[in-house]
Amino acid sequence: MRNKTIIMSFTKEANQIFNRAINDYHLTDDVNTPIHNPYAKNTIEHSLYLKCWIDTVQWHYEDIIRDPHIAPVEALALKRRIDSSNQERTDLVEEIDAYFRTLYSDVVPQPDARLNTESPAWAVDRLSILALKIYHMEEQVKRKDAEPAHIQKCQAKLAVLKEQQVDLSLAIDQLLEDIKEGRKYMKVYLQMKMYNDPSTNPILYKK
Repeated sequence: MRNKTIIMSFTKEANQIFNRAINDYHLTDDVNTPIHNPYAKNTIEHSLYLKCWIDTVQWHYEDIIRDPHIAPVEALALKRRIDSSNQERTDLVEEIDAYFRTLYSDVVPQPDARLNTESPAWAVDRLSILALKIYHMEEQVKRKDAEPAHIQKCQAKLAVLKEQQVDLSLAIDQLLEDIKEGRKYMKVYLQMKMYNDPSTNPILYKK
């Protein structure tokens, strides 16, 4: 992505990258499939693809762990993988925010500039999840073994999800435009997840 097009088409390109990651994953539909990121390292495209790949794998982790017949040992191992995936996801969101902070580091906020309720990358996180919801709701709409009532219900949900994707994409692009013009400013707080830290989780440090 070039700086000139970041504001006008960031979410359009992001959504295309998300769809590519989702489709690439479903070529095997296997949570153990190694990632082959097609974008150059240290680029925002690489980070967006990786972000959605992590989200996609975790989506399927969550499906698997809800199997009522899953063996307890297998479920525990999968829970560990979900915890690790969550941490990777959080770290990557913070990495994407670092990209935006660098991109707009020379912008001087206007005297009346306002703070947004969330950072750009956390909004992008929601956009990635929306792409996944749309993909899997479309799967439900195309099912041949489902009752017409189920298909109709899923079609209605799909329409809402697509509308939400349009609205969120616009809101993100507008937020980036506001930051670029100094009407809003970025302030990023690290998540500081305490349960993953052996020094702050009492179950771990009391061992």
